[in-house]
Amino acid sequence: MENPFLYSDTNKRYHTFNFFLKQKFGCKVAKISLDAGFTCPNIDGSKGVGGCTYCSAKGSGDFAGDKTLSLREQFEQIRKMMGKKWANTKYIPYFQAHTNTYAPLEVLKEKFEEALTFPDVVGLAIATRADCISDAVADYLEELSQRTYLEVELGLQSVHDVTGERINRCHTYDDFLKGYQKLSDRGINICVHIIDGLPGENREMMLETARRLSHLNLHSVKIHLLHVLKGTVMAQQLEAGEFDLLSREKYVSIVCDQLELFPAEVVIQRVTGDGEKESLIGPEWSLKKLCVMNEIDKELVCRNSYQGKYFK
Repeated sequence: MENPFLYSDTNKRYHTFNFFLKQKFGCKVAKISLDAGFTCPNIDGSKGVGGCTYCSAKGSGDFAGDKTLSLREQFEQIRKMMGKKWANTKYIPYFQAHTNTYAPLEVLKEKFEEALTFPDVVGLAIATRADCISDAVADYLEELSQRTYLEVELGLQSVHDVTGERINRCHTYDDFLKGYQKLSDRGINICVHIIDGLPGENREMMLETARRLSHLNLHSVKIHLLHVLKGTVMAQQLEAGEFDLLSREKYVSIVCDQLELFPAEVVIQRVTGDGEKESLIGPEWSLKKLCVMNEIDKELVCRNSYQGKYFK
């Protein structure tokens, strides 16, 4: 069956990050995840304690570099490994662990500017929370975006405040929109993270998250599967039977529904997620990421569908 989707040069029926990067830079570009040693406002007590209920001690940076090493050492260590897999690669340092605008502006400048000096770097990716972007930080990010490719990744997870309270997110959807607007007004590329399968959410709630985000000025989206890690509050809740994990079939169906709602132009940076095998409680099927991605591809073909089909 012929692929009807315009933003693809493969069988993919959604706008992959690889396609976007290849179109923009003309070569293979890979992100290198770094841990800059930051914390979060719902960990240090300024808004809450304990962090989000799904979050590991590494602050969602389970595949980031070793924070006991300098940023340059982390970068070089990972770059050498990636170099064995891909030749002639360019890189985007990705400040991933915890909240990467939650520090004095001078500290942020020091770390971000250093990362731009690393070899073969073509841009930066900065993961943060929308409630941790001051006007001064937003102004600096705007200036940075005029010098290099920049994307600011906002962890939202769900548009539903009842879910935010349940997972100890410590900010509301309205808080998110205020931070989003600061970045959007300054023309900064925004990537939003959402999680499917959060406790208490049904299919319609997950689709409503995609529906609302589809009308924002987003550069990209990351769709994550809820996976539960050892040592987290959510692990205790799962053991107590407070919620169930999604099956692979249900997850694939929900993701395809969401892809149909997002505009075709929005880049889909991720369609699943997994944790470290040693600390993963479940779902175990999440470890087979290629299988999950293949099932999403097959489901879209089966539906004769593609990203943006039902965007209005």
